[in-house]
Amino acid sequence: MQDRASRGFTLIELLIVLVVIGIVAAIVVPNLLNALDKGRQVRTVADLRILGGNIEVYSVDHGHYPAGSDITALNVLVPEYLDDVMDVDGWDHELIYIGVALNYTLGSAGKDGGDSLVLLDGGGPTSNFNDDIIYSAGNFVQWPEGTQE
Repeated sequence: MQDRASRGFTLIELLIVLVVIGIVAAIVVPNLLNALDKGRQVRTVADLRILGGNIEVYSVDHGHYPAGSDITALNVLVPEYLDDVMDVDGWDHELIYIGVALNYTLGSAGKDGGDSLVLLDGGGPTSNFNDDIIYSAGNFVQWPEGTQE
C-alpha cells in the first residue's frame, strides 16, 4: 500500500483547481477586453487630434480646408504636413472625413463601425465604445470620457 504523499491528486482536488481557474478567468478576460478597447479608443483620439492639427495648418497655409467626402481627400497633406495619412481607427474601420472650403468634420464611427457620424444629444462626452468620436474645426465635438462600456 502506498502512502498519501506519493498517490497524487484526487479528482475532487483537480475539480476545485479548475473551478478556481475558471472564476479567475471570468474576472480577468472582460477586464482585458475592456483594456484593449480603451487602448484602441485612445489611439483613435490621438490620430484624430494629429490629423485635425495638420488640417488646421494646411488651412492656414492655403486659405481653405481640403475638400472631399472621404478620408482620401487628406492625401493632399502628404508629404508636406504628414508622412502618411492615418486612414483607419483603432478598430480598423475607415476614418470619416467631410470637408468643404470653410469647414470640415473628421471622425471615427467607434467600435461598431459605420459610414456616417452620429452626434448624440448635441455632442460632448460619451461612455460607450460604440459611440462616434467627432472632431471638427480644431476641437472635439464628441469624445470618450470616463469609464467606457
